Amino acid sequence: MRTLGLDVHKRFTEVAVHEGGELRSLGRVETRPEQLRLLAQSLGRDDHVVIESTSLAWPVAALFAEHAGTVTVSNPLRTRAIASAKVKTDKVDARTLAELAAAGVLAKVWAPDEPTRALRRRNAHRARLVRQRTRLRNQVHALLVRNLVAVEVSDLFGKRGRRLLAELTLPVDERAQLDSTLRLHDALCEEIATCERPLAQHALESPEVRRLMTIPGVGAITALAIVGVIGDIRRFPSQRQLVGYLGLDPRVRQSGERPARHGHISRQGQAHARGLLVEAAWSAIKTPGPLRAFYLRLRQRRGSQIAIVATARKLAVLSWQLLTKDEDCRYTPPVRLERKLQELERQAGITTNRTTIRKATERRADERELLNRAQHDYEQQIADRLNCRPGPGGT
Repeated sequence: MRTLGLDVHKRFTEVAVHEGGELRSLGRVETRPEQLRLLAQSLGRDDHVVIESTSLAWPVAALFAEHAGTVTVSNPLRTRAIASAKVKTDKVDARTLAELAAAGVLAKVWAPDEPTRALRRRNAHRARLVRQRTRLRNQVHALLVRNLVAVEVSDLFGKRGRRLLAELTLPVDERAQLDSTLRLHDALCEEIATCERPLAQHALESPEVRRLMTIPGVGAITALAIVGVIGDIRRFPSQRQLVGYLGLDPRVRQSGERPARHGHISRQGQAHARGLLVEAAWSAIKTPGPLRAFYLRLRQRRGSQIAIVATARKLAVLSWQLLTKDEDCRYTPPVRLERKLQELERQAGITTNRTTIRKATERRADERELLNRAQHDYEQQIADRLNCRPGPGGT
């Protein structure tokens, strides 16, 4: 049995092989399909190929999987922790991958299926477009600041805000720059809408996404990102593993007889999904209910920043519970959930006539009363638990 280590780069791939207890380098091959396919065809079903996780790892792994018996994509963070060396070259990296894989101590990553990878690519593409649009909006705000212009409007890029921008009196060069930036902004908005159409269709067809949307504060984009990151929820036996995978678990330092010290969150894993969960937490605490009560109770002791990150962790735990048990959130606001679905249908280009039994105002009043009652019950439950806890000298 041979074990091949591949250090894949954009133009070339360094190859090393471990066979019969000996480790040797095979040199470089060009990172082109025909060259990699020739190398793959020389392998047998008893051979093991290991590749470090990069943007090129998955297509290369799919190509070698057609011929090799086992293809492993390694975790680069864990690999660096085990195989840290003073001399680091492509040849050394390839040899290290082959040696660790042959010894059976290589940490591998989960290989998502093609639909999950496609969902991740679409989410990443939309995120890049939104970042570009945010930069353009910041340029508009900077232009207004340097010209001492204050536009009193809640949404500068809404209908009223755009009308005010069009009526501004600016120097000729600044006016031209503002118009150019707004044209680019409008073009990006159209691209984002085009990108969101297949995502909205996927959300409407996915029971996992619709289930996560029942959580207060979680919209379609956040639910799609969570589903894309998680993939198969069964690969996380516990909610703590999902929290750690998202990088929302606190760092722990403990040595000897000293007590453990807990620090900031690890921030390991998917930064995009973690950021969306924090945004969803800010939205969730605006709605009455247990999540808002949890945030307010923690904010009094630890401050708003720690409280909001803890609420984001709560959302991750709640996502694991709902997906594992195939249940919807118990405290979902029905009117807001209906609005989420209507917005999804609009983005997907579906026109439906949703009818309600009673007026929306009456339903919202009943909904808010129910959520306030749920928040009060949660606060009372926590208070009873703290009152029943024995003191320092109690039994």
